[in-house]
Amino acid sequence: MSTPFIEGLKKRRSIYSISSDVIVPESKIEEIVGDAVKYTPSAFNSQTSRVVVLFGEHHHKLWEIITKDTLRKVVNNDEAFKATEEKITSFLSGYGTILFFEDTDIVKQLQNQFALYKDNFPIWSDQTSGMLQLVIWTSLELEGLGASLQHYNPLIDDQVHSEFDIPATWKLIAQMPFGKPTAEAGEKEFQPIEERVKILH
Repeated sequence: MSTPFIEGLKKRRSIYSISSDVIVPESKIEEIVGDAVKYTPSAFNSQTSRVVVLFGEHHHKLWEIITKDTLRKVVNNDEAFKATEEKITSFLSGYGTILFFEDTDIVKQLQNQFALYKDNFPIWSDQTSGMLQLVIWTSLELEGLGASLQHYNPLIDDQVHSEFDIPATWKLIAQMPFGKPTAEAGEKEFQPIEERVKILH
């Protein structure tokens, strides 16, 4: 029998149509994020991941002011920007946003401390962030929330750091808007598992 986490993993999808209706209290979101950051593994127990959770005006500021205004300066075609604006508005309609960072200062310290593995620490840092993103994403799914993973970095990095008083050594990796799902995700196709997994007895 599958564990609840695996069941959540099976249901986890990119949900772009979300609302700000409160179906899970902020305190529960904080608990999920705290546990995920604490217990997600990292190479050498480096614990490089950092997370910022945005609710209310901070969530709105990220999408309405920082991201939309930044992209308006980059996307010169009005028609192309219209599609971009619609996507940003869908994120803005959500309950909140989770920002994922990696502390580059710790990565550099480990590179100096373990020179033999120097080239691997940035890779392992990214892998840690990926695991954390999946843990939080699946945990939100188990609470009935929909989310998607966005990557508007590095375009918005400077403003995010300035607006939310983020340490300079924290590298922005991804943004996860979340909220109450207002539409289901489309069908997802899977490659045959036999072509992707090899079992040796």
